[in-house]
Amino acid sequence: MPHTLPITDPAKPGSIAANARERALDFLLGRINYERTLIVPYGQRQLKLDRMRQLLIRLGNPDAGLPIVHVAGTKGKGSTSALIAACLHAAGFDTGLYSSPHLERIEERFAVNGAACSAEELVALVDRVRPIVSAMDCEAAEAKDHSPSPTYFELTTALALMHFVERGVDAAVLEVGLGGRLDSTNVCQPAVTVITSISFDHTKQLGTTLAEIAAEKAGIIKPGVPVLCGPMDQEPRQVIAEIAQQHGCRLLESGRDFHYHYRPALHLDRKDQSGTLDFECQIGDEHLHLENIGLRLLGEHQAANAALALATIAELRRQDWAISLHAMRQGLGELVLPARVEIIRRKPTVVLDVAHNVASARALVEVLTTDFDCRERILLLAATRDKDVLGIVRTLVPHFSRVVVTQYQENPRAVPTATLGNMVRQALQELDDDHAATDVCEIPEPHKACRQALAMAKPEQLVCVTGSFFIAAELRRMLLATAK
Repeated sequence: MPHTLPITDPAKPGSIAANARERALDFLLGRINYERTLIVPYGQRQLKLDRMRQLLIRLGNPDAGLPIVHVAGTKGKGSTSALIAACLHAAGFDTGLYSSPHLERIEERFAVNGAACSAEELVALVDRVRPIVSAMDCEAAEAKDHSPSPTYFELTTALALMHFVERGVDAAVLEVGLGGRLDSTNVCQPAVTVITSISFDHTKQLGTTLAEIAAEKAGIIKPGVPVLCGPMDQEPRQVIAEIAQQHGCRLLESGRDFHYHYRPALHLDRKDQSGTLDFECQIGDEHLHLENIGLRLLGEHQAANAALALATIAELRRQDWAISLHAMRQGLGELVLPARVEIIRRKPTVVLDVAHNVASARALVEVLTTDFDCRERILLLAATRDKDVLGIVRTLVPHFSRVVVTQYQENPRAVPTATLGNMVRQALQELDDDHAATDVCEIPEPHKACRQALAMAKPEQLVCVTGSFFIAAELRRMLLATAK
């Protein structure tokens, strides 16, 4: 059976469990939440690791002694984290996975062995942390400290660690939220550090060059802790190598210390089929060579993530973790992730993906081109204000015959539909005359936009819904309902 990170089922409205959960959510959402602000700061005043350390101390240091894999990167960190966790679970380790953002429910962020935290567990965790946070708030007010008290993301990080300890996990995989150096997860002492990729995203916070962004991501590197890197340009690679050397860390790089070859799935619009991966690495005294590993996650970019996950497991094997080659194959072959080139239905083929920057948009276009027969495609697009939206639009729209633009409703960072529509038309005007005739439809309400895109599609065509985690979250349940 596939190892799927599930979406938790909601408690019944009006029940005691549902009411308690709503109170817990009100408490968390009442904190500063940079996932829902128009301006996302990234500075020592707003993001204080000392505050996060103090929170964990008051909670009894739940991360102390917990074997951790720490994962950062511009793109691919969520998939890589999930792949590592799946391999560890397949090897018999009870494994916690902290990821963000969630698609439908906050409990998804705190998964153990692929199962999301229950609503009851969430309520109990929040009840434990609430008085500690209140005390920290009072102390900050008395000291006239005007910097933010523990934030939403800091609290969810603490809740994840608490949950993992209470569930008695053997290991945890922590995905960085933003950047690395100042991210709340960076208080951990990992067994291994992973940096998946470096490309342009969050440039206002992390820097306008790949070197600057790499330096922020490499802020998770700890003295003596091995570092593994996925494929990336020479400029960020050099920055990471220098920081690793300064900290006395062994550096293992894709293309030098480990290699992979990917064979894509074919004709996915006609049948469900996994791609396959060959992997080879030399880590310490061990030489690994695995052939024909099934990979349910689609695309060359996911093969790069899978190779990095396997190299990470190989490093843990070097550290005497008991992980068999069978477990490595099983983890990659069974993992399914929602909204990562997720095929929702057929006739028409509907694909849901969370591509939200230029690099991930390129990866999406590549897999749609190589793994699907459909040449007539309809794009349903929403985007987020602090992204390179025009770059994303320019990457996507040449590959679609019709475009429906919308905006997600549950987060204020959405690009207005009219603005996004103008960007699409601008991108089309930059192309040849054939693309200038591409239909562009603006529908602000996402569910109406989705129904329109599906109504446009003929059975042999493909509809792709993408542009943001937030639009995927708002439409996934509806799309799944249409597939029944």
